[in-house]
Amino acid sequence: EEATLRLELNLIADAGLVGLPNAGKSSLLAAISDAHPKVAAYPFTTLNPIIGTVVFEDFVRLTVADLPGLIKGASDGVGLGDAFLRHVERAPLLIYVIDMAGADMRNPTQDYLDLHEEIRLYREDLLERPSLIVANKMDIPEAKENLKEFRQRTRQRPIPTSALTGEGLAKVKAAIFKLWRKSRPAALLEKLA
Repeated sequence: EEATLRLELNLIADAGLVGLPNAGKSSLLAAISDAHPKVAAYPFTTLNPIIGTVVFEDFVRLTVADLPGLIKGASDGVGLGDAFLRHVERAPLLIYVIDMAGADMRNPTQDYLDLHEEIRLYREDLLERPSLIVANKMDIPEAKENLKEFRQRTRQRPIPTSALTGEGLAKVKAAIFKLWRKSRPAALLEKLA
């Protein structure tokens, strides 16, 4: 007998970096892991997930994927959106990376709300996955004022970071580890202890 099978990878990494193009996902991945993704000042630099390994002090290794950028309308297929959204399904932990400086005349708060909406329209249960928010590009002056507005409008407390200066990177790594540890089944944690 012969058969043609199409296999789909259900798990790509322990955590996925989710954000709009140019949010700094690749720079963040390069700063916290052993990965060397392409970093450039134009949108859609990342067309396929890039995976990096983050090593922690207790020798736990977690994989983090830089996922291709999502744009408004992605759930309807805009910008290869549904193909890109499928990568979000493959990450059990989601790390929303927001360009808090508002480059390209964008509003960081609206970017976050748009990301949430696109994911909800694609597959609502993905919003229930453990997640954290990273306020990236805090080295740019406009970011501080935008962060205040973001906190007021969303009632969220993102981790302020700068992949360029290193600000907040240790906190991001600690938060990823804490989120991973909290979301893992107890039996698995006992094996690791």
